[in-house]
Amino acid sequence: MTTALLLCVQPLQSYSATKDVQPTTVVAPNPADAEAAKTLLLRLNEIKEMDKSKLTSSEKKSLRKEVRAIKTELQATEARGGGVYLSVGAIIIIILLLVILF
Repeated sequence: MTTALLLCVQPLQSYSATKDVQPTTVVAPNPADAEAAKTLLLRLNEIKEMDKSKLTSSEKKSLRKEVRAIKTELQATEARGGGVYLSVGAIIIIILLLVILF
């Protein structure tokens, strides 16, 4: 069993060693998104530095909601830059399919 697995993996290693590697390009974020993110981060820092001991519970609750909304908006802004993420299991399945098909 292990011999068969090693025989399947060995051609893949030699193929990947001979393949030319192309450099990846980094996509620059949109300047409008960067400016909006900077504004949101400044607001988060303002909230963090506030003296919350003198606030009422309803004011604290509204600040927590605002912080959550800002964080989700920042995550959405980061997700727009996006990319393709593959898990280890998906990579193994892709390699096995390539071995079986070729």
